[in-house]
Amino acid sequence: MNPDPPPRVRVTAPVSARRRRTTVVSELDAESPIGEVYLRSLMRSQFRLALGVTVALGLTVGLLPLLFVLVPALRTGDVGGVRVAWVLIGVACYPVLIALAVGYVRRAERNEQDFHDLVLPTDLSDTAGPEAGGR
Repeated sequence: MNPDPPPRVRVTAPVSARRRRTTVVSELDAESPIGEVYLRSLMRSQFRLALGVTVALGLTVGLLPLLFVLVPALRTGDVGGVRVAWVLIGVACYPVLIALAVGYVRRAERNEQDFHDLVLPTDLSDTAGPEAGGR
């Protein structure tokens, strides 16, 4: 048996060229009026998305109580010994919630990617090194 373990080797990323900064990145870092416009644009698009998903949630799941009031058969009817209202609330709501959540995340990521592409164009991000996602 070997009493001494082998020496540890530190693995690091190769030293890359300094990342070139675009005008937009400089504007964002300097918190200039132009940088604020870009950030406000991203925040507005994310807010519109959140508002749209909230409205969609309100029009689907949020209107179930009104549907129960307008259609009494949904309150009193049952399917396999379980009330229809409980089936709608306990089973049918979840696919709607999951679809809204998945759609929201995809669109929010697309908004952020569009912002990233605006701030750091593809031709710069490819040569920027590992810290910017390039190779």
